Amino acid sequence: MLYNLLYPLSTEFSVLNVFRYITFRSVWALLTALIISIFVGPWFINFLKRLKFGQFIQEDVTAHLEKAGTPTMGGLLIAFALGVSVLLWADLTNPYIWLSMLVFFGFGAVGLLDDYLKILRQNNKGLSVKAKFFGQVAVAVLVMSVLFMLPAYSTQLSVPFFKNFTPDLGWLYLPFAVIVIVGTSNGVNLTDGLDGLAIGPTIVAGMCFAVFIYVAGNANMASYLQVAHVPGVGEAAVFCGALVGASLGFLWFNAYPAQMFMGDVGSLSLGGVLGFLSVLCKQEMILLVVGGLFVVETLSVIVQVGYFKFTGGKRFFRMAPLHHHFELKGTPESKIIIRFWITSALLGLAALSVLKLR
Repeated sequence: MLYNLLYPLSTEFSVLNVFRYITFRSVWALLTALIISIFVGPWFINFLKRLKFGQFIQEDVTAHLEKAGTPTMGGLLIAFALGVSVLLWADLTNPYIWLSMLVFFGFGAVGLLDDYLKILRQNNKGLSVKAKFFGQVAVAVLVMSVLFMLPAYSTQLSVPFFKNFTPDLGWLYLPFAVIVIVGTSNGVNLTDGLDGLAIGPTIVAGMCFAVFIYVAGNANMASYLQVAHVPGVGEAAVFCGALVGASLGFLWFNAYPAQMFMGDVGSLSLGGVLGFLSVLCKQEMILLVVGGLFVVETLSVIVQVGYFKFTGGKRFFRMAPLHHHFELKGTPESKIIIRFWITSALLGLAALSVLKLR
C-alpha cells in the first residue's frame, strides 16, 4: 500500500524513490512483522488463555505432559503480523503477492478448522486425514490454476547443476506443483513437535527463498547466474521478508520453554507457502535441500509406518517423527532443537551455493 501510494509521488519528492527498491521494502516488511508480533504477542497469549485454547498432549510423550494447556493456534499471530506487513510494503498490483497470500491463508484456514475441532473435542482428533488432505489439495490446485494463466510463468522444470536441462512438463507440472506444496505443508506440520523446532528451519527457508525469488525476478542476475527468469516475481521477496519477520516474532514466544504453540493453523500455512515460493522461483528441486530437515522428518514417519507393517509390529525408531526418537533416547529437548536448527542453517547455505554451481 505504501508503495502504491508514495512511489507515484517520487517525481516530486525524490526521497520517495526509495520505495521502488524491493530490497528496501523487504527489510522493512521483516521489521514491521517482527515488531507487530512482539508487541501483540503478550496480549494474544492472554486472549488464547481466556478462550481456553490450550494444547492437548498425547500421553505417549510423557515428558510433554507438563506442556498440556499451553495456548495453541499461535499461527494466527503469524498470519496477522504477516498480513499487515505485506499490505503495507508490497506492490498490491502484483499477482504473485496475492497468490502467495491465498496459499498462506488458504492452508491456514484448513489448519484453523483442524485446531478448533481438536480443542472442541479435547483430543488430537481434528479433521480426518482425508478431509485435511482434500482441503490442502483444493487450495493448491486453485492457486496453481491461476498461476498457469499468467503469461510470464512457464511449466519448465529447473534441474540443479544442469543449466541446459530444463524439461517442459506441460500439464504434468500441475500435479507436480501440487505435490510440492502439499508435501511441504505436511512436512512442516510433522516437524512441529518441540518448542521452536519447526519455526527455526522455516525462518532459514524463508530467507533462502527471498534470495532465490529476488534473483529470479531480476533479469540481469538471473542471466548471470543462469537460473530461470520469472518477470515480476521479485516482488514476492517482500512477502518473504514479512514471513521471516513474523516467524522471528513468533519464535520470541515459542522458544523453549514455549509460551504458545503455532498449531496446524501455523504449520500448514507456513509449509504450504514455502512449497509455493519454491514453485514461484522455479527452485522446486532445491526445496529438498532448503527444507531438508522437513524431508527427513517426513521420511522418518514413512519408514516407521512401513517397517511396522512389514515386520508385523516392530519399530525402526523408538518413535516418529525423528525428533521424538532422540527425545526418548534421553537427549534434552533444547539440545535437539539447537542441533536441528544448526543442521537447517547448513542446508540453507548449501542450497544457496547451488546458485553458482551450473
